[in-house]
Amino acid sequence: MPRPLLGRYLVAILGCAALLGANYVHAEQVVVYSARIEQLIKPMFDVFTKDTGIAVKFITDNEGALLARLKAEGKNTPADMLITVDAGNLWEAAREGLLKPIESKTLDANIPTHLRDPQKQWFGLSVRARTMVYNTHKVKPGELSSYEDLAEPKWKGRLCLRSSKKVYNQSLVAMMIAEHGEAKAEQIVKGWVANLATDPLSDDTRAMEFVAAGKCDVTLVNSYYFGRLLAKSPSSPLAIFWPNQSSNGVHVNVSGAGITKHAKNESAAIKLLEFLSMDKAQNLYAEVNMEYPANPKIKPDEVVSAWGSFKQNTINVATAGELQAAAVKLMDRAGYR
Repeated sequence: MPRPLLGRYLVAILGCAALLGANYVHAEQVVVYSARIEQLIKPMFDVFTKDTGIAVKFITDNEGALLARLKAEGKNTPADMLITVDAGNLWEAAREGLLKPIESKTLDANIPTHLRDPQKQWFGLSVRARTMVYNTHKVKPGELSSYEDLAEPKWKGRLCLRSSKKVYNQSLVAMMIAEHGEAKAEQIVKGWVANLATDPLSDDTRAMEFVAAGKCDVTLVNSYYFGRLLAKSPSSPLAIFWPNQSSNGVHVNVSGAGITKHAKNESAAIKLLEFLSMDKAQNLYAEVNMEYPANPKIKPDEVVSAWGSFKQNTINVATAGELQAAAVKLMDRAGYR
């Protein structure tokens, strides 16, 4: 090959290599640790990558394992974002110093104050309401009113509850402590225990199955469990009731996310978090699991909307974490297992 042509050939090769190298260096990627299963998060990540060109790698596990992993990895963690369920778990991640505060006008505009950390270390992305489900053959809606009312003697032998071991009921009791103080909250929980038709059950679905079978009349569940059960058994004699509408509103909790303290791709991770608060992701996020969008500008899925609107309790959901230890001790004292 003549020298001039060889020189131009080498320059072209080096130029391509440099271009590929530059593209590799500047390619953006976000690594996510998620306590939400793949089928709930991958559709959103795929849309985000398509819209932005930013790749998303994710690892799924239970919330406890992910928090332990982040603590063990420290500054060497590859994770840029943590996604998990329940404000209690998000609060714990922040308390352990695993997350960092984020200033974002987009997140401030899209996520209501009571659904995000006061220090902006995490933001709710979907809302789950812990509400009442009752047997329409045995209970009239007019008989129902509030969480507190389920402690009254008229519900003796008519109540089913999920085990106190799950964070969902711990968060509900934590909110009741915030509203009523420990003494009154304990009195309410003792009333629930006295009214149980059976020992606490393993999960929300099991509790609703007991209600549907007439073994008890009413229970407390996260609303999306109700949607799942009706999808499988549309003729089930169950209906949903929104409690505390004349007082402080329905207890709500969130699934949410925060940027890890040692994020290597913080800018891209913030873009992803902001995207998750917007219409495309909010619709996907809520529809797949029949939850409510955290962004109040986004309408719920049609199936979820059919359950009717309700007033939310607007105590900041971080309270569920702050008072979780007190709630667990209270439930133990009250004999709620």
